[in-house]
Amino acid sequence: MTGLLHLDSAADRSGGSVSRRLTALFARTWRSVHGASGYRYRDLVADPVPPLDSGYCALGRRLERRGLVPPSAVADAAVGPDEAAQWAATLPLIEELLAADTVLIGAPMYNFSVPAALKAWIDRVGFPGAFVDPDTGRSLLRATRLVVVATRGGAYGPGTPREAWDFQIPWLRAFFGDRGVTAEHMHFVTAEMTMAELVPHLERFRPLAEDSLEAARAAVVALASARAEDEPGVRVDAPGR
Repeated sequence: MTGLLHLDSAADRSGGSVSRRLTALFARTWRSVHGASGYRYRDLVADPVPPLDSGYCALGRRLERRGLVPPSAVADAAVGPDEAAQWAATLPLIEELLAADTVLIGAPMYNFSVPAALKAWIDRVGFPGAFVDPDTGRSLLRATRLVVVATRGGAYGPGTPREAWDFQIPWLRAFFGDRGVTAEHMHFVTAEMTMAELVPHLERFRPLAEDSLEAARAAVVALASARAEDEPGVRVDAPGR
């Protein structure tokens, strides 16, 4: 069964979030093509992932010293109620990620990086060895398709003055690449200048913001409409101007 894991992390849940509107468009399109049975949604703001504590760290370090084990065997290595509770909060998130063929992440830029809600999820699913096949040593995410909807209030694309200030897309690319998601399966859709309609001194950039948003809409529809067999021919990075 084709599965989609849809994650939103924008703090604004009132309807004003551009990233939430774009991921919702992707999800609607995806369900119209693939059906709703494989769809899983997690709102990382409404249902926040707890930050790591010492029990998580102690369990992870112990397993790294012993040699990494699959998630199914981690519970047996937990010592005491704190470690057991930390693993109980972690395993369902890892299982959701492993079960998905496509992972859709709404990732607005906050202070040049990602929201704390998304960072907490990434820290927790990044448990040592969670995505390594113990028999082959290969990544269990090598066939996973990643779609990140990255929105930014300003302009951070190639050639812009703030290009080097983007710690959002490069960081997400590095994290998922390190976990084994291949470059051809990573897609980053950007909508830039999203604050232009709100901030008076950015008013002159509104046409650029509208163009960037329209390109992002087209990109998410194209990516959501593509079937697995079409993946090699679908490589849409909507540039935010």
